Amino acid sequence: MRDSGDVVEELMADHREADELFDRIEAVPARGPERRRLLDQLTMELVRHAVAEERHLYPAVREHVPGGDALVEKETADHVRVERLLKDLEGMSADDPELIHLFVKLRTEVRAHVRDEEDNLFIQLRAACGPELLDLLGQEVRTAKETAPTRPHPGIPSSALVGKILSPGLGLVDRVRDFITGRGE
Repeated sequence: MRDSGDVVEELMADHREADELFDRIEAVPARGPERRRLLDQLTMELVRHAVAEERHLYPAVREHVPGGDALVEKETADHVRVERLLKDLEGMSADDPELIHLFVKLRTEVRAHVRDEEDNLFIQLRAACGPELLDLLGQEVRTAKETAPTRPHPGIPSSALVGKILSPGLGLVDRVRDFITGRGE
């Protein structure tokens, strides 16, 4: 985990990490534990990233970026679609024939979301906020990822307030489950 950088740098680093995981998943054989391990790792990273955005980035976009409410609604809808796909993938074995179809849908959704954030939302955020606020948001995002859930919870509303209340508890439960099952190691 990084310990410095503004919110845009932090989230773009997450985007590169997810993209790398997508490539690694495609490169491993369809059968075997490595694909499942990498899918679990990707899920953990995407869920933590989304929770951090919903708790800190999106409220800042609503407050500081002109038209921020509409931007956030679109990004949040993207998160809902991704989280549902992650939930569907979570229960599949690595050799399930449907897995590759869902994986391709997930990759397509995530890459479109990343493009939109990097080409639109991040540019507007940088224009609307000073470096001090962007640095503070970067630290808040890094801190949020430490306690965020590691598994998809598509039934939980994605508002910042709900996230601040439920996210740490869900994160703790997920981490205990991960420890017991060896997930993410």
